[in-house]
Amino acid sequence: MTRVKINELKPLKPRYEVPDVLISDPITEALSVVAQDENSLVLSLGGKDQRLIVSAQPFRLDIVEGPQVLMSLNSRGLLAFEHLRARKDTKSESEQATGQENVEQQTNEDGQIKEEEDKPGMWEETFKSHTDSKPNGPSSISLDFSLPGVEHVYGIPEHADTLKLKNTDGSDPYRLYNLDVFQYELHNPMALYGAVPVLISHSNDRTMGIFWLNAAETWVDISSNTAGKTVFGKILDFVQVSNEVPQTDVRWISESGLIDVFIMLGPKPADVFTQYASLTGTQSFPPLSALAYHQCRWNYNDQEDVKTVDQGFDEHDIPYDFIWLDIEHADGKRYFTWDPSNFPQPKEMLQGLMDKRRKLVAIVDPHIRVDSGYKIHNEIRSKNFYVKNKDGGDYEGWCWPGNSGYPDFTNPEMRAWWASQFAYDQYEGSMENQYIWNDMNEPSVFNGPEVTMHKDALHGVWEHRDVHNLYGLYVQKATADGLILRSGGVQRPFVLTRAFFAGSQRYGAVWTGDNAAEWGHLKVSIPMCLSLGLVGISFCGADVGGFFKHPSAELLVRWYQAGAYQPFFRAHAHIDTPRREPWLFGPENTALIREAIRQRYALLPYWYQLFYNTHRTGQPVMRPLWVEYPDDVATFSIEDEYLIGKDLLVHPVTDEGATGVTAYLPGKGEVWYDVHTFQKHDGDQSLYIPVTMSSIPVFQRGGSIICRKDRVRRSSSCMENDPYTLYVALSSQGSAEGELYIDDFHTFSFEEAKQFVHRHLSFSANTLSSRNLAPDSQFSTASWIEKIVIIGGSQPSSVTLKNADGTESALEFEFDSTLAVLTLRKPGVNAAADWTVVLR
Repeated sequence: MTRVKINELKPLKPRYEVPDVLISDPITEALSVVAQDENSLVLSLGGKDQRLIVSAQPFRLDIVEGPQVLMSLNSRGLLAFEHLRARKDTKSESEQATGQENVEQQTNEDGQIKEEEDKPGMWEETFKSHTDSKPNGPSSISLDFSLPGVEHVYGIPEHADTLKLKNTDGSDPYRLYNLDVFQYELHNPMALYGAVPVLISHSNDRTMGIFWLNAAETWVDISSNTAGKTVFGKILDFVQVSNEVPQTDVRWISESGLIDVFIMLGPKPADVFTQYASLTGTQSFPPLSALAYHQCRWNYNDQEDVKTVDQGFDEHDIPYDFIWLDIEHADGKRYFTWDPSNFPQPKEMLQGLMDKRRKLVAIVDPHIRVDSGYKIHNEIRSKNFYVKNKDGGDYEGWCWPGNSGYPDFTNPEMRAWWASQFAYDQYEGSMENQYIWNDMNEPSVFNGPEVTMHKDALHGVWEHRDVHNLYGLYVQKATADGLILRSGGVQRPFVLTRAFFAGSQRYGAVWTGDNAAEWGHLKVSIPMCLSLGLVGISFCGADVGGFFKHPSAELLVRWYQAGAYQPFFRAHAHIDTPRREPWLFGPENTALIREAIRQRYALLPYWYQLFYNTHRTGQPVMRPLWVEYPDDVATFSIEDEYLIGKDLLVHPVTDEGATGVTAYLPGKGEVWYDVHTFQKHDGDQSLYIPVTMSSIPVFQRGGSIICRKDRVRRSSSCMENDPYTLYVALSSQGSAEGELYIDDFHTFSFEEAKQFVHRHLSFSANTLSSRNLAPDSQFSTASWIEKIVIIGGSQPSSVTLKNADGTESALEFEFDSTLAVLTLRKPGVNAAADWTVVLR
């Protein structure tokens, strides 16, 4: 990685540098000078003949590897840096007399100082009826990056757009500015609820990343063209030989702050994910129940409603783990309270859920009702923790409760106080099976410019324009800290956020906001979640069924089928929509939805192992095909199917009335097995799959072992000690491998006390074995292996189980010759034990 940081040499006052996003100061290495002359410097970047060429006039940086240019900075000369300045009518008389204020002066061609003229919009700007003052004048920054040989770039979420970013020549750039957007448009570069300023480039040769660390309003322009010849001055003789090399140029523009950019050089996709994770951290490891199914709407009316819905799931034999309460559950939308008439006994309600091993999420938003009878408001005001307006008074705006104050979450003291409010003796009625949802944290201000906060509002000494995209991250961080604190540091939190920034993955889950019950919104949920996974946020999902409007039964069923195979699986609906619990669309559709949800529960061991892996390594859980098949150009633009880990390929049905889908199965020489029928298909082909309403096209990669729990109960907590079934899908060479991960599913003991089971499962030469990957960890599990299914092999004459103590026993088996599926019944070994199964 290379970090490039550009600041004013002598700014009038400090410019904002983003804190708290990097997990630590990155370790730096000294660069050695390879060559230099009066205008250029060539530095060695360490490995693989990598060089950094710095040219002074005009300023330019080129990163090269051998004869190849990997990336150029400012090659188009679009570096811009508007210096902070003092307004003429605010300068002191002595400054005006001596002309000390040189930042406001420029030199003309003859070297004489000329005064810069004020232009419209320099000191304030208007948006409709709103005016934002600009006390420092224009302060924007810009830099361009050229990527020779690159045609495909991804990332910079959040946009309701294609996975591969579009050329913005002749249209608006992609905008990163967290906003509460009502009924967002599809295939539009407009800003949405979150912003991660990370762009990933990919070609056959290399994957790279650009991380633009700036929290102000940011625009990203992308243009694709063919690069001409490039020569690097006197020192270097390398030339790009062909005039026909494709090239992508990316320009970043931010309203304020400074240029601080990390260039991640890969070269493989996995390397870029590791490099980015080393900067901003990895996805937090959720409790298992958070990976199960969530039932939500705005709003469940009262405790009786919650109880009735909960019973409805049992009556229809549909598992679920969480029921959610939106803003109406609180007393007059005063967060941390309960409506006394509708939720008079919250602990009784929570205990009723706990008795069934289920949980609840309540919403806590960051706008606080201005009300002298409200404890939370009084404490924030008395501690002076509210964001200020430009004149120094508490900033107030309109949101759900009416007139509201906005806590200053950039202040660590405010965040610590907020975290303390989740203690059981502070948040009356809360219990350990209650978790939290942070909505409206862009922040949303109904009567503000673009439904958000004025840019000249003040967070301490900083203007809101500097920190805007960080606000949601800080809200989620303070809330997650509060849930950890209330448990004495024992329990892993679960917090869902709508607004996010780089690093938000450390604090919980994200969803794609207020979508609609339309087929296009179902389709776009796939590239939206894939884009988030590429930039570190693996725990992502979309409101199943669509938030706005009322889905047809067909759309709802298809959405459940897609949602069951996305990381965060929650149904949610607007207050004005008809009720749509899973059993309200007739028995046939209830059965289809039940089956989709049950498939999710059976696969929870695999989801959990993948989230453990992403927590350790930063590799995305839900990934585009090109991440695993980086040389296969056919995968580079695919966004209607995806991989979960590397071993499951999912192609949801997202078209109304579909009778078939065409799935691309990658990998020359590889095989894929339909997980429902065990039918075998060769890789490196487009496969037409006829579908009915019950079809969810999912394929397991030959060469993989996936662990499932096929006994589905009413919640994931009820299944914790249940036995596992191993699905061994053989490669063309007759081998397979996989992992099994088990811990207590909800505490930090896996990290702090090394209490977990991590097994490596492998099949080769007709032998299946389980080996310990963590010999120094201590954990015992009641779960055992109840069945092994080997797909794609031949019929053995005998099957022998060898235990770790040397004892052997014969296993019962049956073989289906039409599908080449061997089923081994009741090996009966503990899931944490060493064992070997030999086929003869």
